[in-house]
Amino acid sequence: MHRIFDMSVARVYPLYLAKLERKGRTRAELDEVIEWLTGFDEAELQHHLAEETTFQDFFAAAHLNPNASLITGVICGVRVEEIDDPLMQRIRYLDKLVDEVARGKAMEKVLRAPVG
Repeated sequence: MHRIFDMSVARVYPLYLAKLERKGRTRAELDEVIEWLTGFDEAELQHHLAEETTFQDFFAAAHLNPNASLITGVICGVRVEEIDDPLMQRIRYLDKLVDEVARGKAMEKVLRAPVG
């Protein structure tokens, strides 16, 4: 079991936010990608942050977006689509989304909006 599984999302959230703000992005954009991935609304997300929910419990309560499997690419030197552990893959999906927002990718593309 990885150490991050028992880490609270609230502990990592400020790091995600700082990364985005350094690149001129916003808390609203961070919340949008988290809510898109997990199916949580704003109140549910804030509840999990306030309760310091672990990543394991956070993703256990989530309703993963059906388009999450469209998230591909490398994060931390590993292709997200090739990660075997479902929980680690979900955590890396989140990392990848945050990274894409930080790099200035359009939100429609980050959120895997259908083309057409």
